[in-house]
Amino acid sequence: MQVFLYISNFIVPFIILAVVVYGLLRGVNVYDTFIRGAKSGFLTVIRIMPTLIGLMAAVGILRASGFLDFLAALIGQFTAQIGFPGELVPLSVVKMFSSSAATGLLLDIYKEYGTDSELGLIASISMCCTETIFYTMSVYFMTAGIRRSRYTLAGAMIATFAGLAASVVFARTVF
Repeated sequence: MQVFLYISNFIVPFIILAVVVYGLLRGVNVYDTFIRGAKSGFLTVIRIMPTLIGLMAAVGILRASGFLDFLAALIGQFTAQIGFPGELVPLSVVKMFSSSAATGLLLDIYKEYGTDSELGLIASISMCCTETIFYTMSVYFMTAGIRRSRYTLAGAMIATFAGLAASVVFARTVF
């Protein structure tokens, strides 16, 4: 176990050193290249900041207004009939927009039901099996200049529902 701790302490500095040495061996001005990349990254952050702020504000409003609880009660009636717990509907909806807000909801589920409960296990697995669809599409498509998403949303929604179904199936095999 000590070997893994030792390796993990040195892996990032080793990779940085390897990149710098490789660049120097290839005749690249490493420092200027780094500065250009950092400037480009900073400009990207500035471009996507309004989208990030909008998404975070929208999720905060949905959570604080009680709309997520209303949605959970409404949709939870139907999802419970197909085996998906209604208590996890808000987590599933918020995860499509913001992973950090969904983590807050996940912690609420842990506090109420416990980490080792069936709901806690389903929630944990679903957080791993799903993606922040709208965040990813808005930020990455805007950064890449993509205007038409074609089938991306439909494919991402299908993948999310498959991940949610898999989280229920996997968690129920444990219990």
